[in-house]
Amino acid sequence: MKKISIFAMIAIIIICGISYIYICYKSNYNSAKKANLQFEKYLNEELYGVDLATVINRAVDSNERNKVEKNNKGVYQNNDKNSINIEIKMIDNDSIYQMETIYNGGIEKFVNYYSNITFKCVDIKYHIYTNKVKYMLFEQITQ
Repeated sequence: MKKISIFAMIAIIIICGISYIYICYKSNYNSAKKANLQFEKYLNEELYGVDLATVINRAVDSNERNKVEKNNKGVYQNNDKNSINIEIKMIDNDSIYQMETIYNGGIEKFVNYYSNITFKCVDIKYHIYTNKVKYMLFEQITQ
């Protein structure tokens, strides 16, 4: 009788442990999916400079909220969990700009000059451990 009760307790503990791991996994998955929705909707879509400014603001806000560290140049560092980096490829001068360059230079100036210019998100990458968006590349379509 004693062996049966010990076996039952061990089985209950194992079932509880597996359930806890599954609930944590599902919670993390749903959290990543929710966080990615605001960025993934731009993949392979054309958007105006105003919308790109909104994406940059969201990424900077997310990095600040998650306390992502910056390097000595003021660029957010990839931390393998929840950092987001955005690059913008301009066809005007065939250069690639980091989102921090545009953000620090003034989003208002960017919107004034590029509000009617279209951009397209051509690449998106994810963190390995959290499956959250870590990198996006936007290319200028029109001049």
